Amino acid sequence: MKILFICSRNKWRSLTAEKIFHRFNNYDVRSVGTEDGARIKVTSGHIGWADLIFVMEKKHLIRLQDKFGPMLSNKKIRTLDIPDDYGFMDEELIEILKSRVSEHIDVPD
Repeated sequence: MKILFICSRNKWRSLTAEKIFHRFNNYDVRSVGTEDGARIKVTSGHIGWADLIFVMEKKHLIRLQDKFGPMLSNKKIRTLDIPDDYGFMDEELIEILKSRVSEHIDVPD
């Protein structure tokens, strides 16, 4: 399964998610951001590639809908409701990610 994690700048939340989930269950995982200053900015290629998309906040989903609307019609998109309050690989962020993502895919303990 190809999983895409999206936040604003692809520096903390989505990049942390990519790092922790890439080794689970042979998932193919990438991360991108929605803002111009993102480390890697989301493109139509990322959207087309993904089987499942996780956005950190509702604003990220709105940005995707505004830019890629028709491409999203057959995509599974889940909002994790994780605010931009954490640094890269923050232990609390890792626990929240594992908990919320495990509602949608198999995540080992």
